[in-house]
Amino acid sequence: MNFNISEILSKLQVDIKGVNPGVSTGSTHWQGSGNVLDSFSPVDGKIIAKIGTASKDDYQKVIEKAVEAFANWRMMPAPKRGEIVRQVGDELRKYKSELGALVSYEMGKSYQEGLGEVQEMIDICDFAVGLSRQLYGLTIHSERPQHRMYEQYHPLGVVGIITAFNFPVAVWSWNTALAWICGDVCIWKPSEKTPICSIACQVIAARVLARNNVPEGVSCIVNGNYEVGEWLTNDKNIPLISATGSTRMGKIVGAAVSQRFGKSLLELGGNNAIIVSEHANMDLALRGVLFGAVGTAGQRCTTTRRVIIHEKVYDSFKATLVKAYGQLKIGNPLDTTNHVGPLIDQLAVDTYLKAIEKGKKEGAKFIIEGGLLDGKEFESGCYVKPCIAEAENKMEIVQSETFAPILYLLKYKTLEEAIAIQNGVPQGLSSSIFTNNLQESEYFLSHQGSDCGIANVNIGTSGAEIGGAFGGEKETGGGRESGSDAWKIYMRRQTNTTNFGSSLPLAQGIEFNL
Repeated sequence: MNFNISEILSKLQVDIKGVNPGVSTGSTHWQGSGNVLDSFSPVDGKIIAKIGTASKDDYQKVIEKAVEAFANWRMMPAPKRGEIVRQVGDELRKYKSELGALVSYEMGKSYQEGLGEVQEMIDICDFAVGLSRQLYGLTIHSERPQHRMYEQYHPLGVVGIITAFNFPVAVWSWNTALAWICGDVCIWKPSEKTPICSIACQVIAARVLARNNVPEGVSCIVNGNYEVGEWLTNDKNIPLISATGSTRMGKIVGAAVSQRFGKSLLELGGNNAIIVSEHANMDLALRGVLFGAVGTAGQRCTTTRRVIIHEKVYDSFKATLVKAYGQLKIGNPLDTTNHVGPLIDQLAVDTYLKAIEKGKKEGAKFIIEGGLLDGKEFESGCYVKPCIAEAENKMEIVQSETFAPILYLLKYKTLEEAIAIQNGVPQGLSSSIFTNNLQESEYFLSHQGSDCGIANVNIGTSGAEIGGAFGGEKETGGGRESGSDAWKIYMRRQTNTTNFGSSLPLAQGIEFNL
């Protein structure tokens, strides 16, 4: 595609001259009086723009505006809030190609994946519109005569959203679209590695909100470093913190929020495995493993990091996989002929290289060597080689999540052994088995099978549909976002009882002689 970042940002109405606004409560944007943040593109190493970040005073202004907006926004009927979310989805449709290109350039994922991420935003808006007419409670039969008992949900308040760089726009929308129709207002702390994407999203949303006379503060962004996240997690004005990132970060956020009896929605690390059975369709398995392992340069929480292969097909599948890796094209992600783009920054590259070194020290045998790519098209210093190693599940490096395209091959004899290997890591996000054997697939999906929040048959670990709840167990954090009944986390549950009779039966049969 023909790409010009200045033209892209101009179409998105993001001004790249001088210091960009890094703080916003809707149509009102300001630069912020905190430190200036440079946004680098890992595609070519160039600075996209300079971002003004929030000071503590800026943050307090945002909080005050959000709290004020909540009092108004929650009074609007949910279907009317849904109508506004529908308009946001339509606005995203208009700018899908431009926003997708910005995601690709600022984050480094392929242009196709950038478009796919914006489509997820559109899809969650569509989902939320329908949901706005379905925020159902329950009617419960009371044990007391002439009493009606029921359960309903109310808006929660201000929702703090902390997102990671690898999905710089979609995860915000997963939370925001649902929170909005539930009657909540949102404050977004995006990754400091992808701040321009957050400004573009805020500009798009703010136009719709302004057209509908929605008060300032329903949609807010606060750009900055980890300190902004700390302000959010420790703020008693924010009943829910949704945080996406590493397990280390999640432990800090979860502990801080629980100290003030707030609610956390944690989407943390993944160490995802695909089991390749002797009964698998090997063509399907190859595609699932390849995309799962190298998509987004291994920087998805659902990236395939381990492949557990039956001993009867281990050698043949390994040979086919190695051949497929040899056909991968690495380069500028805006060139749609390339399969793999760069890692996000130099820190990610260093982590990748150290993981390879550690793996070798622990005895992993690299059958496709990794390393840093050099040359003019790789001058950003962020392009690396996807690599494959034969390893054992007990190795410390295999037990860890490395956010890079490193794939470990493991061998098994029985399905029970394969599942034990699959489950034998601290994380529990996504899992998959490739098999045409009904007994194997059902066993994998049973309570004796995968312990992950996502378990698939004959598709890979990477990628999830909006309609299903997304999230994982163990050190993945236990949170659920997007579809199903994930909306309930954004609301407070209330049980109600109405006595429409003329007597008042008391608990445990107690009587007062009045």
